[in-house]
Formats: sequence, structure tokens, C-alpha cells
Amino acid sequence: MRAIHATRAGGPEVLSPAELEAPQPGPGQLLVEVAAAGVNFIDTYQRSGTYPMDFPHVPGGEGAGRVLAVGPGVTDATVGDHVAWAAAPGSYAEQVLVPAAVAVPVPDGVDLTTAAALPLQGMTAHYLVASTYPVQAGDGVLVHAAAGGVGLLLTQLATQRGARVIGTVSTPEKEALARAAGAREVIRYTELDDLDTELPALVRELTEGRGVHVVYDGVGRTTFDASLASLRRRGMLVLFGGSSGQVPPVDLQRLNRAGSVFVTRPTLADYTADRAELRWRAEELFAEVVAGRLDLRVGATFPLADAAEAHRALEGRETTGKVLLVP
Repeated sequence: MRAIHATRAGGPEVLSPAELEAPQPGPGQLLVEVAAAGVNFIDTYQRSGTYPMDFPHVPGGEGAGRVLAVGPGVTDATVGDHVAWAAAPGSYAEQVLVPAAVAVPVPDGVDLTTAAALPLQGMTAHYLVASTYPVQAGDGVLVHAAAGGVGLLLTQLATQRGARVIGTVSTPEKEALARAAGAREVIRYTELDDLDTELPALVRELTEGRGVHVVYDGVGRTTFDASLASLRRRGMLVLFGGSSGQVPPVDLQRLNRAGSVFVTRPTLADYTADRAELRWRAEELFAEVVAGRLDLRVGATFPLADAAEAHRALEGRETTGKVLLVP
């Protein structure tokens, strides 16, 4: 089968196509023909060495496809089923072994390309607004990178809960996407001379001087200070990613001075570790898609062999919505 190899830690150039032996499912595993694989920032962290990995390896953890074979002990999937997943290592390939425990059924009415765009970013957005900080009607919410894959979904889900969303974006085109997803106000951070001071001032101006109840920050290093300063008293900063780099160690006294605020660094694995919770999140999201209440934007699709170009586009902020690789 064809797959993508990350040969060593480094830039996108370390990704190259390879011919590998097709895997065979072991106990508790599904062999799946990949219809599309999601490209996510965590893939770039692993490729670059920011997150330690063994090399060479096949990147990717997200996708959707058709079950080709079922390993011993699997009782809730059969050959021919359509499934999606957010945590199956080696998904940049024509075939991948998916632990049955992390596979979720794709309902009728959802094509596999759409299904591949949902698991990681969709369930991330779901746990952020439903569990990490349960958004309520009337809450002020700041969403960084509001036109990105998670950002568009976060904005929609928070708006559906009655929140007033302020989004940050880099271009007029991305502003239009964020507004279409429900953002009440949009700030173009590229037009600010000093993000750390100007962004919080604008946020407070839009919230009668109080600040927002919660900031969802997947950007990290370049936005952390501005995010902290945008919170109201006892607000929460949810740092769920680091697309601009990882945040350096923080003096906890800053939380006191900012108004007894909270900071958390969640990860999807801890919000889907239980099979029932995983199914709940996936089923709610798929139901929203089927009902037409959740718009999944696939912003770019690349052939599998062009994985390096997909990484360059993602890291270069050239994409909106979801990025997919198609074998």
C-alpha cells in the first residue's frame, strides 16, 4: 500500500511517499481502507519533533473509511461498515489499523470525506464548549483563529448555545467566514501594532469593560498574554493548542493579578477516554451535520503524495476549515 513516511524530525520536507506492506488486524483492531485522512497541527508537532516520536513513522491519526477486515474480539463493527476516528496512528496511508475502541460509526447521510473532517476538530470543539468551559447563553467568548478548522466549529457551537462570540482572524476573507459561522464581532489581529495591549483593549470595549467569560486559544505563544488580559474576573483561558509555538512557563501570580482567573490545558484524549463519552460526542456532532445545523468546511484537499504541501499550507496559515489528504 502507499503511505507517507516521516523519515526524521524536521520540516515538511521530511515527509515522503513510500510503499509499505499492508497491515493485518490483530485483536480488537479494524483494517480500514482510508477514504480521507485529516491533517492537524498535532501532526506537525510530531513531525517537527516538538512532540517526541520514533522515526521513521507514518503520520496522521484522523480519518474515515470502509472496514476491510475485523480482528479477533471485535463485536461492534463488520466488514463494509463506514467508520471515522481521531486516534489511529498511521492514518496518512491507503490502509490503516484502527482500534475498534476509538472507531465511531458514520451514519447514513454523511459521506466519508465529510466524516473525515469531523472527528478530531469536531470533538475538540464539542468538549471545549460542552465540558471544559460549558458555554451558557449570554457568555462572552473569544475564539482565536476563528476561521480555522476548530475555530469555525467552536464559533458555531458556542453561538448555538447563545454566546456572543468575538473572533480573531488574519484576513478579510477569513473574517467573512467567521461571521458566517456566527461571530458577532471579528478582530483582524494583523492590523494591530501591539497584539498584547490592543487586542485586550478592543475586547473590553466590546464587553462594556468587563472582558470575556472564556477565551479558546489554540494559537499559543503569540496570543497567550493577550488572551489572559482579555478575561473578566474569574474568567477561564482554555489553551488547547500551540500553532504559533508552545507557551513558556507562567508565573501563577499572574492569574491572581488578572482577576482570580483560571487557565487550563486540555487535550481531546482526556475527554474521550471513556467509550460512552466518545460515542456521545461523535453522535451529537453527526446529528448536527445530518440536520444541517453544523457546517463542516473542507478548506483544502491534497492527494496523499502531497502531504508535505498540506503541512506547508497548514503551518503557513494558508488554509481555512479542514485540510484533508485523499489516497
